[in-house]
Amino acid sequence: MKQEAIRKGIDIINLGIGDPDLPTPSHIIERLQRAATDPRHHQYPSYEGMLQFREAVSRWYKARFNVTLDPATEVLTLIGSKEGIGHLPLGVLNPGDVALVPSPGYPVYAVATRFAGGFTHPMPLRASNRFHPDFGSIPSSILKRAKLCFLNYPNNPTAATTTPGFFVDAVAFARRHGLILAHDAAYSEIYYDGRRPPSFLQVDGAKEVGIEFHSLSKTFNMTGWRIGFAVGRRDVIAALGKVKSNLDSGVFQAIQEAGIAALESPAEVTDAIRWEYQQRRDLFVPGLQQLGLEAETPAASFYVWIRTPKKVASAAFTARLLQQAGIVSTPGNGFGEAGEGYIRMTMTVPPARLAEALDRLKRL
Repeated sequence: MKQEAIRKGIDIINLGIGDPDLPTPSHIIERLQRAATDPRHHQYPSYEGMLQFREAVSRWYKARFNVTLDPATEVLTLIGSKEGIGHLPLGVLNPGDVALVPSPGYPVYAVATRFAGGFTHPMPLRASNRFHPDFGSIPSSILKRAKLCFLNYPNNPTAATTTPGFFVDAVAFARRHGLILAHDAAYSEIYYDGRRPPSFLQVDGAKEVGIEFHSLSKTFNMTGWRIGFAVGRRDVIAALGKVKSNLDSGVFQAIQEAGIAALESPAEVTDAIRWEYQQRRDLFVPGLQQLGLEAETPAASFYVWIRTPKKVASAAFTARLLQQAGIVSTPGNGFGEAGEGYIRMTMTVPPARLAEALDRLKRL
């Protein structure tokens, strides 16, 4: 439908994809440019990633979360966190095993599980529970077969954040049922009002039950660069590394050099990126609310999770916005059955385009 609208010459405002429109900071680009001329980087990289990059990850984790990591055994370089999430089930699930996945949630959790021959059990995220799963509602018959549990805070698509207390409960839940926890923390650095989201690994015992995925994509506007990392439980990191050693050849070392520059960035760099998104949030979300749309002000991420009007399905509302206002959004049911009745919009366009979107919605 989007492509058809473009062919008709409609001016599309694309609020459908979580791809930052802001440029990668210049010092990161300059580090890549220098590293790309170094012949040492022109051969195959190591599968697990350059030790210097993994050491930079360890230093960043210590400074940001006060979590100590062994760069040799508890850090793995990824071709973006999506790649690691997609490969993880191949390393830890046998055919017939169950993975617990949030619904609504990032679709790769479920798809990767199916690629590995596993089954998924959705954990509904309801507004009534602040978009957190209810571990107590999962049937015992499912828990007997479950081996892996995906979590994601700050959350895509709901923009919900969580507390260390929830992670304490999650670690205890994983221990009771012998689960591997995989926490997707890709949006931990896009936060507002100074409220920094916690890391799952800050909780006692977390490294004994799971791993955490991070990406440089959103934090440093590097979506096209494809670099991220997984950290935490050693045998799970090793299993993921074994899969990767058979399926890819690692990240171009010049990009890893740029990743080091990103992780060593002064605070002003990420502060400026957050400031830009906060201006957009403070313009866009109140505007939606003034139009009568039910959208909670996000504390993190650049997503807005919006209820559809009563008795209007997610896909129907998305289609109406596109056809009648030229606004691209994402239907909530695309993230799982529990996403029905919502749409997701992103704030990855300049403020002037967000203001234009509000004007179009008002006319509609």
